Amino acid sequence: MSSISVLFIGGTGKISSACVRHCLERGDEVAVLNRQQTATRPLPNEVRHYHADIEDGAAVREALGAAHFDCVVDVTIREPRRVPGAIDLFADRADQFIFISSASAYQKPVARLPIVESTPLVNPFWEYSRNKIACEELFMTAHRQDGFPVTIVRPSHTYDRTGVPFDGGWTVIERLRANKPVVVHGDGSSLWVLTHHDDFARAFVHLVANPRTIGDSFHITSHEVLTWDAINRTFAAAAGVADPHLVHVPSEVIATALPWGPQLLGDKTHSVIFDNSKIRALAPNWQAMVPLAQGAREVVEWFDADPARRSFDPVVDKAFDDLIARFGI
Repeated sequence: MSSISVLFIGGTGKISSACVRHCLERGDEVAVLNRQQTATRPLPNEVRHYHADIEDGAAVREALGAAHFDCVVDVTIREPRRVPGAIDLFADRADQFIFISSASAYQKPVARLPIVESTPLVNPFWEYSRNKIACEELFMTAHRQDGFPVTIVRPSHTYDRTGVPFDGGWTVIERLRANKPVVVHGDGSSLWVLTHHDDFARAFVHLVANPRTIGDSFHITSHEVLTWDAINRTFAAAAGVADPHLVHVPSEVIATALPWGPQLLGDKTHSVIFDNSKIRALAPNWQAMVPLAQGAREVVEWFDADPARRSFDPVVDKAFDDLIARFGI
């Protein structure tokens, strides 16, 4: 049996880099199309690299030539204006087109838990999420009207070792290590799910070149549900801090003081629990294997390995100090 041919648009991000590796591990022929490689997540040698700007249709056609793929995966589309071009480029080049959407598109505030794929898509707080919803609608219209072979995948908050997966980033870790208090939104008890990119990818490969998934949507998330206090304490422990001082600040106040306000109000403020039954029906042996305690250690070790990676944002640091002066005890 011939191997599956997969083209990733992008291919070097935190989600796609893991998916590239896991497709290779199962024997797929993997290619990527992007403008350049990245030092942070270099491509494996086995990957074929097409160089082009995905928004330049003529350049993409020239780069790909007559190539045809069993599956094309696009992790780069964030705005509905990009959708018609993707449909035009790949309607005749791919047997399946996987659009990476976002679980932030699900209804906020959530009316009912757990979240399933049929949960309404509506997010009045965050433009990014509304754009993803609009993209989904365009792709599904093309599927219904013209048979465009789209599959929609909604990752939740997915991370790898190269980034601290909460607002404030490495600045929060530096504050913890300096025994300074850190800000946690709300009362710290809202529930959240963080998914390691390898866990995501191990499930994702079951969607690739799978005709049963076309015209359908799936989310892939960890099974581990933690409070935001627990998430902060987990990263504190990974950074060697035994007793972090967490200061609770209302989300609406944080949103007026820091640039990630829309993401906070449109996503992280709200408790989320996901039902993964749908993806597990296609991947019955799949389990999320990386607990956050392990993932947090990977993140801290990666930053600690190179001082150049440990960026500190004095603006965020001062905003934290100002909020803590108002709300700290």
